[in-house]
Amino acid sequence: MCLILFAYHVHPAYRLILAANRDEFYDRPSAPADFWNSHPQMLAGMDLKEKGTWLGVTKEGKFAAITNYRDPASWKADAPSRGKLVSRYLTGSAGPEKYLRNVVKKADIYNGFNLLLGDGADLFVYSNRGNIQKLSPGIYGLSNELLDAPWPKVRRGKKLLKKALAQKGTELEEALFELLSDRAAPPDRNLPDTGIGLEWERLLSTMFIKSPVYGTRSSTLLFIGKNRRVKLIEKIYNGEEEPWLVSRFAFPVEGRT
Repeated sequence: MCLILFAYHVHPAYRLILAANRDEFYDRPSAPADFWNSHPQMLAGMDLKEKGTWLGVTKEGKFAAITNYRDPASWKADAPSRGKLVSRYLTGSAGPEKYLRNVVKKADIYNGFNLLLGDGADLFVYSNRGNIQKLSPGIYGLSNELLDAPWPKVRRGKKLLKKALAQKGTELEEALFELLSDRAAPPDRNLPDTGIGLEWERLLSTMFIKSPVYGTRSSTLLFIGKNRRVKLIEKIYNGEEEPWLVSRFAFPVEGRT
């Protein structure tokens, strides 16, 4: 993922409401969200190149998502796939804090990342450019810097998310997908300088990204209800403004987490 906006214990009906865009090169193969044949308890998309994922949830109520931390100066060509940090958590038995403490021990072998993990009790974020944080209720934004970094699209996204939370039902879903499709571009003076050049900073500054070779490949909404029900809705894009596939999943959380 390249943008994750989420409200944690803010809405009266949901423990977690999350809206996220995955941005990637169009030629990198991936599969839409579904329950994996190898791990039928896990609902996630799949990066067909490395066999990891960027966002997923399980029938037991575990949740995980990842963004890259943009730091081209420290890029390691031989680093392992960051997407497997997500799938290993979702398919394993460790809780989020224990899992992250194990990740910390080998975090330096990976390129930069931000990892968001939760279960039925807690929500944590960890970056190998920062520390483990246990999150309290609130509205958060995570892009390719640390949590709540004041990038224009993070600030705008949080503002739009707060506004969208006044809606209910299908109106809430529509408002969240509308914000994920936002292409408002900030002025150059407000852009971060992450070492990729002004042209790419401009391209990556919008919430929904579209270019000839790179852009938003999917938009995902995740709702984890206080009634222990999960709903995930995903729109898949292939370089066009309109999605070519929309998928919906809903299920009750099994057992206790």
